[in-house]
Amino acid sequence: MDSSTKISGNCVNALPAPPPPRRLLDQLSDRIRLKHYSLRTEQAYCGWVRRFILFHNKRHPREMGAHEVEAFLTHLAVAGRVSASTQNQAKSALLFLYKEVLVTELPWLDDVESAKASKRLPVVLTPEEVQRLLVLIEGTAGLILRLLYGTGMRIMECLRLRVKDVDFARGEILVREGKGFKDRVTMLPNTLTAPLKSHLARVKALHDEDLAAGYGEVYLPWALARKYPNAAREWAWQYVFVAARRSVDPRSGAVRRHHVEAQSIQRAMRNALHQAAISKPATPHTLRHSFATCLLESGYDIRTVQELLGHADVATTMIYTHVLHRGGRGVRSPLDALA
Repeated sequence: MDSSTKISGNCVNALPAPPPPRRLLDQLSDRIRLKHYSLRTEQAYCGWVRRFILFHNKRHPREMGAHEVEAFLTHLAVAGRVSASTQNQAKSALLFLYKEVLVTELPWLDDVESAKASKRLPVVLTPEEVQRLLVLIEGTAGLILRLLYGTGMRIMECLRLRVKDVDFARGEILVREGKGFKDRVTMLPNTLTAPLKSHLARVKALHDEDLAAGYGEVYLPWALARKYPNAAREWAWQYVFVAARRSVDPRSGAVRRHHVEAQSIQRAMRNALHQAAISKPATPHTLRHSFATCLLESGYDIRTVQELLGHADVATTMIYTHVLHRGGRGVRSPLDALA
């Protein structure tokens, strides 16, 4: 008799069928969330695993190994002409799949070659170029870009700022869970104190409207929503730079007001670069490079700059010594000395 049935007296009771096994990509998403990776990482890893499976005619990854992984990475480099960093991201996604989801401990996992990334100097804007750029950008985008240049934050660090992370009394900004899940403190520029206070007053009014309409919750990381049930509605936990509209959380389905999208800030800077006739391939991250270079040019200690940027190794900060605006490596030419 079928194991899914049970005989009781004269009747046969059907036991509930076992739930169907979860799809591989769902298992991958579950594991990524368990490791507390970001939504962007989850989307990227799932995308690479999907492409890997389709590339090999929908074969299950458990049936494949080093040869198939290398063939896929080679295809990306040769036919797709992707950059080394993109190829390495695809490799990381596949290794995560095999190690964390399929729990496959095979010796070839660590032997798959990584693409060698080019060592390039960062693009840096001069203070005059930054001034020409920022004068063309107003509103929230202008305030965000001014903060990036004035604090050295990464764009997502800035967009994820909470109200409680801005300390006007001490003139500080606490950057939570930056790269490598590390916290750090950076300065709050004096010139941005008044504009930021005015901006927060407008955000507070918007938050009050959301609360009156039955909304007003914000995303809370980890298990804080369960630990502090009322924190999601509190003003201190709201994002400093909120989106103009409420949206649906792709993971939980909750309707919330998220932070501003990075693409809108990138678009605003791209338009301003065109208007200012600046030919450098600059992005919002370029303002972080310009912040570091300006501090070094002003004579600040490289260890101080390292701490403000949140670099784990001072060697990472040393790259800015190669782009100081005093000639190659900041060295004065002997010809100028003769003059």
